[in-house]
Amino acid sequence: MAEPLYQQIATDIARQIESGVLKPGDKLPSTRQLCEIYEVSETVIRFTMIHLKAQGLVYGQPGRGVYVTKQQ
Repeated sequence: MAEPLYQQIATDIARQIESGVLKPGDKLPSTRQLCEIYEVSETVIRFTMIHLKAQGLVYGQPGRGVYVTKQQ
């Protein structure tokens, strides 16, 4: 069975973080921008963010956006 879309996108973003393309403190694109980049619905992006937050890779600031976590 194929990996769910949200997981594929989370893996892509996680790779960008691990490779240094996205650095600690960097703001991720908005939900709307991510929808356009990955050609998916807002629901898929919401699941992606939940997955990345659960992994401790990103954190949200209400009204400001989602940022890459500073790694220990």
